[in-house]
Amino acid sequence: MYKTIIVHVDESPLLEARLRAAAWLANSHAAHLVGCAATGMSWPAYAMLTGSMAVSPVAEFDSLRSSARASLQRFAERAARLGVASIEERLVEDENRDALLLQARYADLVVTGQDAGDEATVRGLPQYLAMHGVRPVLVVPPSYDGAPIADEILVGWDGSAQAIRAIGAAMPLLARAATVRLALVNPELESGLHGEEPGADMALYLARHGVRVEVQVERSGAAVGDALLGLARASGAGLLVSGAFGHSRYREIVLGGVTRLLLDRAPLPVLFAH
Repeated sequence: MYKTIIVHVDESPLLEARLRAAAWLANSHAAHLVGCAATGMSWPAYAMLTGSMAVSPVAEFDSLRSSARASLQRFAERAARLGVASIEERLVEDENRDALLLQARYADLVVTGQDAGDEATVRGLPQYLAMHGVRPVLVVPPSYDGAPIADEILVGWDGSAQAIRAIGAAMPLLARAATVRLALVNPELESGLHGEEPGADMALYLARHGVRVEVQVERSGAAVGDALLGLARASGAGLLVSGAFGHSRYREIVLGGVTRLLLDRAPLPVLFAH
């Protein structure tokens, strides 16, 4: 079970979607929900940066602290209205990515939002947390409206170490789901990772954990990410589980990849692990 969940708190109106998802999870697992807001820079770094400028660094940095505290207060009030019983506000005087990486060490799951072009959003945060963090990351799209996440779950399975870690991280949700679809897209391209019957071994592993699992093999000429999103839509999945950055960073950045496509375009929450 997830007992401690971290949610990224900022001034963006997109916070509402990720907070709904985090609250749903906290209520489902009787978990402690921690809102983490950062000043965006540490005090020593800020003082050094502004020391030669015609500003008062103390007053300016106090303004950053006040803004983060106000965001945390709104988070706590909203989380309470959503029924969360155990809530904590955590202010970190650091850059957002480093703050969340540190706080995630002491949690089971990190909840953040998609990059959506909002000026208050920290660009590249979901992929950074997925790539460098030690905990799984739930990335929530702006359109998420609070629907149950774990009734129907689609798992992208390609035999990779990243997919194995994602499945392990999602196990508290998979074990509770009404249906879990283990989706393999063109598995013959990675035949060495699947055995004689693609998906059978992982399905048996999941079944032994009490997961109600079905194997779904999809042969498609579309990109793997597009194929997974199509399967998610067709099945009415509330959550997609996927390994993150299974290929080299060069291939992901220059040529694109499943992770980047899902980060940018998934219309449902996606749980990533690297």
